Amino acid sequence: MKALIELMAKSLVDKPQEVVVNEVGGEKTALFELRVAASDIGKIVGKQGNTARAMRTILSASGTKIGKRCVLEILD
Repeated sequence: MKALIELMAKSLVDKPQEVVVNEVGGEKTALFELRVAASDIGKIVGKQGNTARAMRTILSASGTKIGKRCVLEILD
């Protein structure tokens, strides 16, 4: 999951070396914290949040397959 988020984020931003994903795991839920450069926040969020929503949908679908609830948090 972590690699999937990194791949999606690095494909979208101008500074892929500054993409950092941290996983805070539990038994039933996994929380992923995504940090990118300040100049790239808009690219990750997208127009009206559409890009972030799409990333969360993909992550949720992947989590369902392994039986976990996955949450993506985009940090400043």
